[in-house]
Amino acid sequence: MTHTVSELRQIFLDYFESKGHTLVQSSPLVPANDPTLLFTNAGMVQFKETFLGLEPRNYTRAASCQRCVRAGGKHNDLENVGYTARHHTFFEMLGNFSFGDYFKREAIQMAWDFLTQVIKLPPEKLWVTVYEQDDEAADIWLKELKVDPTRFSRCGEKDNFWAMGDTGPCGP
Repeated sequence: MTHTVSELRQIFLDYFESKGHTLVQSSPLVPANDPTLLFTNAGMVQFKETFLGLEPRNYTRAASCQRCVRAGGKHNDLENVGYTARHHTFFEMLGNFSFGDYFKREAIQMAWDFLTQVIKLPPEKLWVTVYEQDDEAADIWLKELKVDPTRFSRCGEKDNFWAMGDTGPCGP
């Protein structure tokens, strides 16, 4: 089944809301209280203080569709714009977040269910990657969800690890 961008966005948000996530509006493209960023470049930016333990939220699960600009810095896609079909300076990043409520197993299960059950992507056409040292996630994908090992790979820090900067939360 083919979905428009608007439909896919709404299906994503509806799915995670049904899983107990609070829907959070996109934060401004220019962060108000973050001198480290010129533009909001990722969905987790508005939750930065929460991940650092500095700003409590009245919910433990969130889902959002964050407007992002990447035109410089660590996540600079500018030099690839126009050369690939997947690099853009402006895009919307769909995200689901847990603030101490669930971890890998539940996150992986929800992602897999969303892709294969909700939007009905064929599992045999999907590729799964994990951070090269993340044996726990690998076991969940391969042993519990029975993902085809020929469509599974481990990637290093360059391709499968995020960080807010030199300090702060980070992870595969």
